[in-house]
Amino acid sequence: MKSPSKGTGKAQEAREERLKKALKANLARRKAQARARKGQDERNGQG
Repeated sequence: MKSPSKGTGKAQEAREERLKKALKANLARRKAQARARKGQDERNGQG
């Protein structure tokens, strides 16, 4: 999934690292939301 680099080496690496961290945090947040919804459904008898 590499795209043509638009920046210099270190700037591009820093950007990729920042995006990687943001993606990981977003995925963790979405998983937590899904778990919370699943638990809520089970408590309401919809599981």
